[in-house]
Amino acid sequence: MKGMIKAAVGIQQNTAEPRKAACDAVHEAVAKLDGGKPDIIFMFSSIKYDQKELIAGAKSEAPGIPIVGGTAAGEITSWVSMYDAVNVMAITSDQITFHVGCGAGVAKDSFMAGSEAAKSVIDANGGKKPDIFIMIPDGMTGNGAAIVEGVKSVLGENFPIIGGSTGDDYLFQKTYEYCNGKLLTDSVIGIGISGNFSYGFGVRHGWEPVGLPLTVTKADGVVLKEINHEPALKVYQDYFGKSASDLIKQPLARMAYTYPLGIAVVGSDELLIRDPVVANKKGEITMAAAIPEGTSIRLMIGDRDAAIRAAKTAAGIARDSSRGHPARFAIMFNCMARNKLLGVRCNDENKEVEAALGKNIPMIGFYTYGEQGPLLGKKGTPAYFHNETMTMFVVGE
Repeated sequence: MKGMIKAAVGIQQNTAEPRKAACDAVHEAVAKLDGGKPDIIFMFSSIKYDQKELIAGAKSEAPGIPIVGGTAAGEITSWVSMYDAVNVMAITSDQITFHVGCGAGVAKDSFMAGSEAAKSVIDANGGKKPDIFIMIPDGMTGNGAAIVEGVKSVLGENFPIIGGSTGDDYLFQKTYEYCNGKLLTDSVIGIGISGNFSYGFGVRHGWEPVGLPLTVTKADGVVLKEINHEPALKVYQDYFGKSASDLIKQPLARMAYTYPLGIAVVGSDELLIRDPVVANKKGEITMAAAIPEGTSIRLMIGDRDAAIRAAKTAAGIARDSSRGHPARFAIMFNCMARNKLLGVRCNDENKEVEAALGKNIPMIGFYTYGEQGPLLGKKGTPAYFHNETMTMFVVGE
């Protein structure tokens, strides 16, 4: 095992017996490590599983091993997208270490929760910053952009940060996070990776702007109140030709996932995407992350072929930025909106990723309610909160 990074994946579908499903998924992954003891286990699951039973099952199969992850809006593994599943990656290595931390109270103070997650990882690592920070924040509470800023306030503006926000199978009600085998909600999980390894990020979406630029004229945190001095929802009423009452009956995210809002950011040829989540009777839209007043925005439109090309580009960037070192595992944080846009073609995206990274590279991932990472995956640049974006993390020797 000297000088090795080894990872393996297990996946199960058995919502009737959540404890057994988790046991079997963990067992399947660990068995493929050829006797290696896992240093960490990533686990993502459908909200349909009894979460307490799921965690109990995973812990019984891997006692004393840190278990991290959370609920998803679809589970991704080498190289298939599944639903109503629990997927697991076990990683063992004698050249990298993992340290896990957590920040609580995202709804109350998202920035503070992010900074707390980063600080607790540093504490777990004996007071030292890790080399990379993976974040798994709650996807339903608080302000995603503020969580990222909180993490950066501790680790540094250009620190390498990557991650994805938990989901709940498109119910948009409540999501859960797993931290060291504890079941949490309204939290941010932080995983620090340190040691001797190469890595690459890939971050692309492929959405294009339509129509004229608009201006946010009134906003309060994640609530978008007015655009061009009119109720924010009017943008969607005008575009879809639907009445406001139709647009507030169910989460706006279900209908507008292919039509998010885009913000121009210096240094990127792609607009940064912000997803609408729900709208109210006043025509206000709660967004996945805040868009400050005065921001120029565009309505964006998604196209299947462009989304698949973006996934291929992201995987290629992740591969190339790990400087030719062979990939040992990959984690994909992929937006639920891409899954809805692609429908039956969602596995085309996974095939493009596989073609870029090489066959037989163990991969785990999930469909998220938001992604975190640097623009276009560029190292040495600030991380942002994204929506609708394919976000790849590849680790090599």
